[in-house]
Amino acid sequence: METDRLAEEKKRGITIELGFAYLDLPNGAKAGIVDVPGHEKFVRNMLAGAGSIDLAILVIAADEGIMPQTREHLAILNLLGLKHGLVALNKADLADNDWLDMVKLDVEEELAGTFLENAPIMPVSAYTGDGVDVLKQAIFDMLNQSPPKKTDIPFRLPIDRVFTIGGFGTVVTGTLVEGTLSVGQDVTIFPSMISTKARRIQVHGDLVEKASAGQRVAVNLAGLKVDDLSKGDLAAAANSMENSRIIDISLEINKDCVREIRHNSRLHLHHGTADVLCTLSLIGAEKLTAGQSAYGQLRLAQNLAAKPGDRFILRFYSPTETIGGGLILDPMAQRVKRTDSEAAKRLETKLNGSEKERIEVIFSEKSNAFAFPKAENIKRQYFYDADDFDGHLANMIKSGVLAEAGGAVLHISFINEIGKRAQNILEKYHKTNPLHAGMAVKELCGRLLPRNTQAVAEEVIEQAAKRGFVKKNGQDVAHINFKATATDGHKKIRENVMNIYNKAGFLSPDADEVAAKFIKEKRDFLQVFQALIKSGELVALTPKMHCNTENYNKALDVFTNLASKTAEVTLADFRDAIGASRKYAMAYLEHFDKKGITEKLGEGRILK
Repeated sequence: METDRLAEEKKRGITIELGFAYLDLPNGAKAGIVDVPGHEKFVRNMLAGAGSIDLAILVIAADEGIMPQTREHLAILNLLGLKHGLVALNKADLADNDWLDMVKLDVEEELAGTFLENAPIMPVSAYTGDGVDVLKQAIFDMLNQSPPKKTDIPFRLPIDRVFTIGGFGTVVTGTLVEGTLSVGQDVTIFPSMISTKARRIQVHGDLVEKASAGQRVAVNLAGLKVDDLSKGDLAAAANSMENSRIIDISLEINKDCVREIRHNSRLHLHHGTADVLCTLSLIGAEKLTAGQSAYGQLRLAQNLAAKPGDRFILRFYSPTETIGGGLILDPMAQRVKRTDSEAAKRLETKLNGSEKERIEVIFSEKSNAFAFPKAENIKRQYFYDADDFDGHLANMIKSGVLAEAGGAVLHISFINEIGKRAQNILEKYHKTNPLHAGMAVKELCGRLLPRNTQAVAEEVIEQAAKRGFVKKNGQDVAHINFKATATDGHKKIRENVMNIYNKAGFLSPDADEVAAKFIKEKRDFLQVFQALIKSGELVALTPKMHCNTENYNKALDVFTNLASKTAEVTLADFRDAIGASRKYAMAYLEHFDKKGITEKLGEGRILK
């Protein structure tokens, strides 16, 4: 099968873009083949085709031997975590036996320490056909050893080609990484988040109703133009992934790398078929050299959708050169500060921890970043193929390591931290307001947590109260050790204020006039006055008009007595009965309405 499509490829006799073919297997199935460029200038294109493969055939010209780009390709395949492969010594017809033996020795030396260390090295000739059947049989044998693909999880298809077919529309191709894609299925394109449907599916040129992980797939997408997509995009099951710009990684530097990789280096990230500019933030190191490894974060210049455990390659920004690669530990990471001494430990847990340990560290990081994670989202994003996510989660909630709050699941470390911060805020509040039972819950939430998380925030305060940091009394919250205490000065002001309102009867004085009598003790007066309102000893008829509880109840008794004698109580009737002006009578009546005691009907009122 001719895999070179471009006129320039045919003219120059080299592969530039990815080429695709298939091989019929003895069991009737077909193996997809991706022909990647070998030239060093086209390594970027090679990377787009090298992911998600089961078997690599490293092709080396027998008459030339190992070339610099061969070493780079081998390093890339090694960093991508390949387990199976073989070497084809092509053009064997152009070399004698002695030369072939020497080339084999060179190749074996080059393969030492890589995944191809013990791989078969097979002389073949594409020109004469010698050795091709033996090579095919070796491919069949190795493919039989490949582990089964994950087909029962949401599908992912990194797009390596976009084109249009007359009468059908836009088509994308790629290797299905995981899952199963069916005709009519909802599809989301990342990072653009465009929604579409799979209208037609082809596998190796045959129309099928569904395609499974490991197959080369062409998908006709409904309602999209070619300009809506590009190589490097990802087609995935709807609602199965999310975009991100910060990624936690485990990084290994290529043993042949001749440059230092420093903290904050600008690099190219190759993931699937995508090529994204990024900045490398090293954790626990300032620089790395050949053969070294470390944890780090990638800060991306554009959105990328990935999953934990995905492989990636890093190349220098300029000049482009492969420096290393590794594993994505967290595709939706929280930004790590250089002063965070625990960051490396958390990434170590993400890499090597048990499922339970990884669940805990993810919830811990999300909680402490105020992300307020929902269990179903964490499961979908990080543990979609976990053995017992639900069981571990239930046990950790039961043991108190995690806590449910407002639909979110939070780590105990976050609740403890919020509890301590709440105590600090409340200590200052109580010093200023020693007579108040506490700060309003909503006010405390606003100081502690983002405003758009009110429901979760109030639950967090509940959790902090359960753990003994604060105490709640209705809609007020106080430091766990707080007890309202009044000084002699407060007591004297209270006595004088209450005397004023006791003598006033129904003719409530203006609040500003009362405050003016205590101008020298303004701060203490305000504390006392607010405490009297909170305690219910004073009733705020309006923001400026107050009365004591006794007079309020007397006014209510007057209204009740009038209501028992007439169908409706008018404002004038009530005014005359309490011996006050219309202003005061109206204030009482409107407060009765607000409290749901009375109801206005036309010009009068009745008891509800």
